[in-house]
Amino acid sequence: MREAVSVMGMVIKSTSSGEADRRLVLLTRERGKITAFARGAKRPGSVLMAASRTFAFGTFRLFEGRDAYSLQGAEIQNYFQEIALDMEAACYGSYFLELADYYSRENLDGTELLKLIYQSLRALLKPAIPNVLVRRIFELKSMVINGEYSEHPRRQVSDSANYAWEYVISMPVESLYRFTLKEDVLREFSRCVEDNVERYIDRRFHSLDILESMTAKK
Repeated sequence: MREAVSVMGMVIKSTSSGEADRRLVLLTRERGKITAFARGAKRPGSVLMAASRTFAFGTFRLFEGRDAYSLQGAEIQNYFQEIALDMEAACYGSYFLELADYYSRENLDGTELLKLIYQSLRALLKPAIPNVLVRRIFELKSMVINGEYSEHPRRQVSDSANYAWEYVISMPVESLYRFTLKEDVLREFSRCVEDNVERYIDRRFHSLDILESMTAKK
C-alpha cells in the first residue's frame, strides 16, 4: 500500500474537474509547485471541500501518482476568509497567487515564496499598510527570490524611495511589512518596481486587470 506524504503549502489554484472533483495547484515548502486532485471535494459534506479553496494554508496529506497527487486530508491553519470577504483584498490576494504560480516550479524549494505569500496576505488585513504598498513589496521580493532584479532602482529617485528598495531586497520575508511610505515616495517606489515588472515578467494577469479596473473607478 502506498504511503501518504505530508507537505506544508497553500492552494494557489482550484478548478473543477468533472462533476465532483477539484484540481488543485499547491505551492509547497518541500516539493515546490505540485498538482493534486481532491476527489469528491465538490460534494456536500466532503471533508476535502474547505481544504480545496484557494488561500487555504496548512499541512496536506497526499498520495503520489504517476502524473499528479491525490489529496487525502489536510490540517488547515489559515483559510484567510477575511480576504475573501473584501473584494479589493481578494483581487490583490488572487494576483499574488497568480504571480506565485508564474514563478514556482515543481521540485524546487518553495519555502521563501510560500512565506512571502503568507506574510503578504496577512499584510492585506492590516489597515495601516496600504494595499498598493503590499503589492509592490510582494512584486519586488518575488523577483528577488527568483533572481530577477536590480540592486538599485533603474531611475533616479529620492533617498527614501531608494532606502525602501534596498530594505525590501535585503530584509528577510518576516520583516518586510514593517514600514509605510508617504504618498509621493510610494509613487516613486511603485514606478521603480513597475520598471522591473515590465523588464522581467512577460505575462498579464487576469486578477490584476480586474484590480486595476476597480481602482481606476475610485
